[in-house]
Amino acid sequence: MSEQTRPRLGGTSSGARTRTLLTVLVALAGGTAAWRALRPSWEVPHPTWANLPEERMQDFRDALYFPIREFLAGGNPYHPATMFEHWPVRQNFNLYQPYHLLLHAPFAAPGYRVGAVAFALASLVLLIALAGLAAGRLRPHVPLALGTAVISTVLLLSQVGKAQLYVGQVNPLVAVGAAGALLARTSHPRWAAVALALAWLKPQFGLPLAVLLFARGSRRVALTGTAVAAVASLVVVVPLVVRGGGIGPFLDVIAANLAHAGQTAYGAVDSMTAQRVDLAAVWYRVTGWLPPGAEAFALVGVLAVSAVLARRLDRLGEPAAADLLTCLAVVVAVVHQPGDVLIAVPSMAAVAVLWWRRRDRLGWPLLLLLVPFAHLHFVNLAIRDVAGTRVDVTVDGVAVVAAWLLLVAFTAARRPVHSGRT
Repeated sequence: MSEQTRPRLGGTSSGARTRTLLTVLVALAGGTAAWRALRPSWEVPHPTWANLPEERMQDFRDALYFPIREFLAGGNPYHPATMFEHWPVRQNFNLYQPYHLLLHAPFAAPGYRVGAVAFALASLVLLIALAGLAAGRLRPHVPLALGTAVISTVLLLSQVGKAQLYVGQVNPLVAVGAAGALLARTSHPRWAAVALALAWLKPQFGLPLAVLLFARGSRRVALTGTAVAAVASLVVVVPLVVRGGGIGPFLDVIAANLAHAGQTAYGAVDSMTAQRVDLAAVWYRVTGWLPPGAEAFALVGVLAVSAVLARRLDRLGEPAAADLLTCLAVVVAVVHQPGDVLIAVPSMAAVAVLWWRRRDRLGWPLLLLLVPFAHLHFVNLAIRDVAGTRVDVTVDGVAVVAAWLLLVAFTAARRPVHSGRT
């Protein structure tokens, strides 16, 4: 071995040891954050009508545990009146894909606290998996283990990540499904279709994502993933239709579900206290005015613009930016909450690499997307003290919509680079 190579190899070994030590330290910090994030699952009291305001694991309670119990008991959990009469829930069971009631049935089989802890642990694993997918977009600049440890820790310390475990949301599974569909759509289309079927668990994710994948050329993935979700849901839909006395009564239940969802303080598009981050709801909270058909117009308009520009980014050889635009369009087009930006984490990591290389304007959408992650409790209190509740519940939505608008503007202005002849 020459004298010139020895210092280089020694430096490489030292660098490897430094990265290993850093990975261990970050993993320890992440472990502490995970422990704190999991605490609500084993500290939450058993639900009763007396403690309905309990926020810890409320989505697990209202959107998983008791709806599954109602289904297994022979009822229809999609009917708001039925759920409010039979179980101590504060929110109605929204129109999740029916296969959700079977997929998550193991978490509703044991006692409430056991199920809550098991579900929180599963969600933690999914968050780490999502961080791993994001870290993979940073290679070879950042080692996979170190990137996964850092992103997992940041997620668990951020508001978006903590909220998943604190209230027991299913978003980690949906986010992994969306990320898998985007990452594998060209290399492993069959797995991408399965991933899309998981993202369909919440139709407000699955529908716009399937439309945009189709528009970007992944037609088989979009159609197959949608078909898989539909077929899996038939296993639940058929018993619900039979129990309810036919298709007509079942559709009446769905209509009642939609009507109830559109009137709640936390979900209505014209609610000043809702935390929705989609374009129509943000527009109303900012202006106080909601034109007729605003939600439908936002859905069609956002998807149409984003489909055209995402295809353009694909043609320009910038799939990472196209993926980020796709994720933002999914969140902005139809009803979503701040925590739903979780699906953008892998594409944010990939675009961060592009920005670091080029120092272009892509940094501005990334900066805006950090707002929901940084909206911790003490930030929440500070905003309310200074600007009031309306600003506090609107700032995340403004940031997300602005990030989408900036990315749209940057993409529309981008021109292909032509190499000159020598």
